[in-house]
Amino acid sequence: MNLQDRASNWAMAKFGIGQPVPRTEDPMLVRGEGRYTDDVNLPGQAHAALVRSRHAHGVIRGIDASAARAMPGVLAVHTGQDLAGYGTLKCAVGFPNRDGSPMKKPARPALPTDKVRFVGDPVAVVVAETAIQARDAAEAVVLDIDPLPAVTRASAAAQPGAPQLYDDVPGNVALDYLYGEPDEVAAAFAKAAHVTRLELINSRVVVNAMEPRAALAAFDSATGRFTLHVGCQGAFGMKNAVADILGVPGEKVRVLVGNVGGSFGMKAGVFPEYVAILHAARALGRPVKWTADRYESFVSDHHGRDHEFTGELALDAKGNFLAVRFTGYGNMGAYLGQVAPLMSTLNIVKNAASVYKTPLIEVSTKCMFTNSVLVSAYRGAGRPEGNYFMERLIDAAALEMGIDRGALRKRNQVKPKEMPYDSCSGMTYDSGDFPALFDEAMAVADVKGFAQRRREAKKRGRLRGLGIGGYLEVTAPPNKEMGGIRFEPNGDVTIVTGTLDYGQGHAAAFAQVLTEKLGVPFERIRLSQGDSDQLIAGGGTGGSRSMYASGAAIVEASALVVEKGKQIAGHVLEAAPSDIEFAEGRFTIAGTDRAIGIMELAEKLRAGLRLPEGLPSSLDVSHAGEPMPSAFPNGCHVAEVEIDPDTGVVEVVKYSSVNDFGTLVNPLLVEGQVHGGVVQGIGQAIMEVTAYDGDGQLLTGSYMDYAMPRAGDVPEIGFASHPVPAKTNPLGVKGCGEAGCAGGLGSVMNAIVDALSPYGIRHIDMPATPERVWRAIQDAKAAG
Repeated sequence: MNLQDRASNWAMAKFGIGQPVPRTEDPMLVRGEGRYTDDVNLPGQAHAALVRSRHAHGVIRGIDASAARAMPGVLAVHTGQDLAGYGTLKCAVGFPNRDGSPMKKPARPALPTDKVRFVGDPVAVVVAETAIQARDAAEAVVLDIDPLPAVTRASAAAQPGAPQLYDDVPGNVALDYLYGEPDEVAAAFAKAAHVTRLELINSRVVVNAMEPRAALAAFDSATGRFTLHVGCQGAFGMKNAVADILGVPGEKVRVLVGNVGGSFGMKAGVFPEYVAILHAARALGRPVKWTADRYESFVSDHHGRDHEFTGELALDAKGNFLAVRFTGYGNMGAYLGQVAPLMSTLNIVKNAASVYKTPLIEVSTKCMFTNSVLVSAYRGAGRPEGNYFMERLIDAAALEMGIDRGALRKRNQVKPKEMPYDSCSGMTYDSGDFPALFDEAMAVADVKGFAQRRREAKKRGRLRGLGIGGYLEVTAPPNKEMGGIRFEPNGDVTIVTGTLDYGQGHAAAFAQVLTEKLGVPFERIRLSQGDSDQLIAGGGTGGSRSMYASGAAIVEASALVVEKGKQIAGHVLEAAPSDIEFAEGRFTIAGTDRAIGIMELAEKLRAGLRLPEGLPSSLDVSHAGEPMPSAFPNGCHVAEVEIDPDTGVVEVVKYSSVNDFGTLVNPLLVEGQVHGGVVQGIGQAIMEVTAYDGDGQLLTGSYMDYAMPRAGDVPEIGFASHPVPAKTNPLGVKGCGEAGCAGGLGSVMNAIVDALSPYGIRHIDMPATPERVWRAIQDAKAAG
């Protein structure tokens, strides 16, 4: 065995599947050596600034850019009329209305010419020599807009007489959605021994990615080809979407992605600014760059959540669930985002069913247009919302029926012997041990010791509460995914994948899979992910699918490499390919000690190994894996809070979680993903407020007004794993990226209600800000 082979064996033991390998990109990033979109510059580039509406709703009567065009450095001002030849920004999902008719998808041009529909709606783009000149000139553009009344809440938009955003969308209803059989559900409620009802709000949040959106566009007039440097969630999908809007073949667009500073679903689609600067680059014959400031992020990045539902849970006398029903509204904002209708419709259906044996579910949602920033995917995209709604109903039902909340959950959980289980959501759960995981969560959280901790808190004048947040998510949207493997001239091995890392740690995790499957030294593996020219497929990162889809594609590609390697090794070792075995990075003639390592074989090929005709000339593979069925990560989170009754301040003081993500490729990265999701859940639950006034003005458009969690707001987050490998993919993984939010919302809000229970309070809306909590306490005291 040579040194390369020994290195392969050592790498598999230290860096293979299941090892807690740190993220390989972190040293570069903490030194400030990352290369984000705003760090990219091209020779001769100009800069763009957007002119945005200050009105939430109004008719565009005119745009006077004469003063702006005369300002120093200004190269051009483009309006919607200039971009009229392009396609519109598309919503990628669609559902039929309850009557079978298609949902309403009004066209959204990059720059509107008829009306503005939210504060921040872009109506023109100014291009200048410098970014400051462009911004100054944008301020000089005069918009003649006749203001119209505005509406920002979904339920208000559905009322008679509400302002209408579109002439061809009666009642502002983009989609009147129904899942389930209403008659069957009504019959179940009619025979129920108990029905619990709650008015539930899942509040609007601003995404607040660490890196604001930015883009740099270029056009090559000789080839007719566009290049777009942009932070996104998948170069392949972005390329196709941009080409569709520009009306050019896909090969006429190249998307390049460097480091991406967070996205959480927000950067997945095409935004108007990208179309505007692509047009400007072609018109000027120069690259054009645009970078959002933080205020622009608040009013132009899409927002998340914002659902209003009445939740109802029907139970028999023993506490068995009979049916669950959700009726309400999803806020789309002013236009349809890329997957906007999904979150308040099908993803509620799929995820509210959770780990429970609820026979029937009905979800009735009106997806409403409002004069607010678009709402689309935000970490979980309906999964946390559905789980939150269900967990609040269960806690309320337990309280009303006098049943222990843990016992009520266990009574209704799907048992391992019932797998595969056909859920009322239409999904078939393939694996999981929900009761055992729940028991472990209760033990890890020391639920038995909570009563003592509550007594101690009371002595300090604090209200202490404990909340349980069980969850099950339907993850891994089924799309083709690329898993390419390339043996480089310098001896490195490159993984090419269509998913894209924007904070997840793909480079280490994918390398672990390749090390495990091929025995390639971990330190020689590189990741290529952000160049659409290198991709033959790619569904991108989202829906907790990266390891599920890319990992599986890498496994499949590795098998293809082995098959090619057996043919070449057979020639080198003078044996039939059928006699060659592969294990731990070595090709061996069966029953002998004659072998060659995969890295040595690759080196021979680089050195010009002469091969007979018909044999592969390299080990390289370009593979696209087929879509696979979804996976079902699940878990149970337990939060404890303390509330100061004099101020209403909520502090999350203890947090535990037990999660089933199937096979853990990298436990360290998985734990980090859970931590991040939990923090976002805590933020939404207790402090993040997105508020509009009656005129549609965003009142929380800066960090002076919009609060997010800091380190001091977050307790130590306990993480434990109860893995039951998935049966739907070769790695047995289930996805983990959104689980922290899914468990966090229910556990924290249930803990707050539990803490307030001495006052007879049975529900409080999120976010549970100090003012909201304090007022709830005062109202309860006044009521007696």
